[in-house]
Amino acid sequence: MLSIICVIVLFSCKSVPEDVIYFEDSGYSDANPEMLIAESEPIFKPNDLVNILVSSPVPGSAQMFNLGQSIEIGSSGITSSELDNNTQSRPGTYLVDREGNIEFPVLGTLHIGGLTRIGAKKMLSKELKTYIKNPIVSLRITNFQITVLGEVVRPGVYLVPNERVTVVDALGLAGDMTITGKRKNILVRRDMGKSIKEFRLDITSPQISSSPGYFLEQNDVVYVEPNETRVKSSEGRTNILGIVLSVVGVLLTLTNIILRN
Repeated sequence: MLSIICVIVLFSCKSVPEDVIYFEDSGYSDANPEMLIAESEPIFKPNDLVNILVSSPVPGSAQMFNLGQSIEIGSSGITSSELDNNTQSRPGTYLVDREGNIEFPVLGTLHIGGLTRIGAKKMLSKELKTYIKNPIVSLRITNFQITVLGEVVRPGVYLVPNERVTVVDALGLAGDMTITGKRKNILVRRDMGKSIKEFRLDITSPQISSSPGYFLEQNDVVYVEPNETRVKSSEGRTNILGIVLSVVGVLLTLTNIILRN
């Protein structure tokens, strides 16, 4: 009896499987404190809602470029106030159309699709210099969101206010992966407009941060596949349910026959 108990204790103290541990053997040390991280700079895409704020050291000179906003530069910096409270969308917010264009006050149609924030700011500043001196341009995507699906605690759509989110952050927002999620084959699906890009990431690998799918872009979908244990468990439950329903059906049939007799 004692030997059986010892065996049970030994099995219960078994170490955590390697495929469950994140960043296994990361290689981090005092001699090598840095790891390669993929560069990340969101680009503007169709259906993005972009908030654009234009200001200038010259009072009032930038007002005509700010829809529904009052811009002031005081001792504490740039401040803005909404002029039109009935506007459905946030004042100064522009929808990027299917061609990657926005309709901007005074300047008209501007193409920002495919540009990064820095590229769009440079382009806008160049156009604005014709009208105002030393323009200051601020851009922000207001509908930057990601979707996390599959073997996570809280699957769903998450709004990211700072436009900077990694696949690890996404899993954290969703409450982490369940124990039955595949950690070595996480799918990141990215809509490129006319095509779809897919990335496969291994969260147990220290090289995950160098993957082009590590930093997420707006509207990315993260999907965690179920492992074999989860799939077999689901299949087993389905088979058991089928058997139970068959037995219940037979019993109901027999009951009806008995009652008729």
